[in-house]
Amino acid sequence: MLSIPDAGSVWINALAVGWLVLCWMGYTYYALRKGRDTACLASVLHLYRRDWMNRLLMREQRMSDASVIGNLERNTSFFASSTLLILAGLITVMGATDKAELLLHELPFVAKVSREIFELKLLVLMAIFVYAFFTFSWGMRQYNFASVLLGSAPLLGEKNVTEAERNAYAERMARVLSMAGNEFNLGLRSYYFALGTLTWFINPLLFILTTAGVVLVLYRREFHSDVLHIMMFSPAPIPPPQMEKLE
Repeated sequence: MLSIPDAGSVWINALAVGWLVLCWMGYTYYALRKGRDTACLASVLHLYRRDWMNRLLMREQRMSDASVIGNLERNTSFFASSTLLILAGLITVMGATDKAELLLHELPFVAKVSREIFELKLLVLMAIFVYAFFTFSWGMRQYNFASVLLGSAPLLGEKNVTEAERNAYAERMARVLSMAGNEFNLGLRSYYFALGTLTWFINPLLFILTTAGVVLVLYRREFHSDVLHIMMFSPAPIPPPQMEKLE
């Protein structure tokens, strides 16, 4: 008869960590390879960024473009700051492991584990958010680079700049923006897996199932979401809003 493994055993928790790493790295590699020949949010957005930069070079006033890039940078900066606050909270919990473990084990649906396993879970969460901070901060710097490229972009009336040079410059700016956007996407992806990791404190088997669910959600949103269909100029499978009948 098949028995349910003990939630506090070392091998089931080691399996849970390995499953997290496998799903995270495996999906990242899969999304990168599949995005090269399949339409996804990253590839379609890069086309929009390239069109944006081509039109930018045709405008004399570019304050609105600088404002958009600044807004994107502020979004990334917000998540970077939030990640530091989360890390500070996790470090505080690590310093009061006994109280946190006692409080968590009082819940009826949480599996009881040893202190070492509990600290391992906290360390994994901290590692995830450290990675998230590095990705968000690097994406923030790349948006700074994009601002520099915007400031040094050739003006509309410059006659010594050829059309080929303008197209190449627009492509460089679009690539830098896409690289910054990809770093932001990686940071958000780490938040998804971090939220799934919270279920590890309940039961490692639930954590394994939740991690698989996170991969499915990411795949659905990046390759088969309604917003992707809309950006590809094809009708999205969304029914029109129904007006309520007035009585």
